[in-house]
Amino acid sequence: MSLRLSTVILPVDRWHEGGREKWSRAEELGFHTAYTYDHLSWRTFRDGPWFGALPTLTAAATATERLRLGTLVTSPNFRHPVTLAKDLMSLDDISGGRITLGIGAGGNGFDATALGQEAWTPKERADRFGEFVPLLDRLLTEDSVTARGTFYSAEEARNIPGCVQRPRLPFAVAATGPRGLRLAARYGQAWVTTGDPKIFEEGTPEQSVEALRGQIEKLGKACAETGRDVSELDKILLTGFTPDRGRPLESLDAFVDFAGTHRALGFTEIVIHWPIADSDFAADQAVFEKIATEALAQLG
Repeated sequence: MSLRLSTVILPVDRWHEGGREKWSRAEELGFHTAYTYDHLSWRTFRDGPWFGALPTLTAAATATERLRLGTLVTSPNFRHPVTLAKDLMSLDDISGGRITLGIGAGGNGFDATALGQEAWTPKERADRFGEFVPLLDRLLTEDSVTARGTFYSAEEARNIPGCVQRPRLPFAVAATGPRGLRLAARYGQAWVTTGDPKIFEEGTPEQSVEALRGQIEKLGKACAETGRDVSELDKILLTGFTPDRGRPLESLDAFVDFAGTHRALGFTEIVIHWPIADSDFAADQAVFEKIATEALAQLG
């Protein structure tokens, strides 16, 4: 099974002070896709520079020619399907059809209350996500949409001429629970996971592999229930949140071992964080670039 290697570039640099260079370099290194987080702020980066995902991706689209671009992930925490669809259609046009939307239900971090609302419960997040994704799908595939939902509505919302990618840009749906997996099976062109958060702190890499195996099995069942072949979905692993933490980026051999193990589970794309000094994503830039340019050839 072939494997793609992608990166995620956190939006922490001013565009003219290192930001543009990272995205251009990602294309030079041959990454399949360069993603960014779609948050208003995030964890330990909250008190430092943090720029908007969609403007950043727009700039990246003009600074690159072949590299696919996307979010990992967008959520309903501060997005509405109508305005998001318009921005995505425009971004897909500017990039010449190189955009993937990573999308998830969101969490209880800073984004959850930044607009002044109370943080939603897990059930409320799932309820909203279950309405958000189908409406966004319609908005990106139909010229005019009118819909009345519990959480999201549209009144003759127009998206002409539509996406460059047809019938719309691909969705990479982040999910581990049954409702999210059903959405991935129904609407996703890809499925995204970061592993099992319950074993991140004290679990072992071996336990993580078994947890991921179980997630893929559940995805397969969700696809079967919708009459879809699970092989139609790309399976994306965003690294850095399993018990391995940053160890796969310590050397080329370490990454090849990690990637081979997860390719055997059925993953088709592995995403590694662009190094950021003095953070959870600190790594040697030279090793990172060696992985980018040599790892896939070693995997065969």
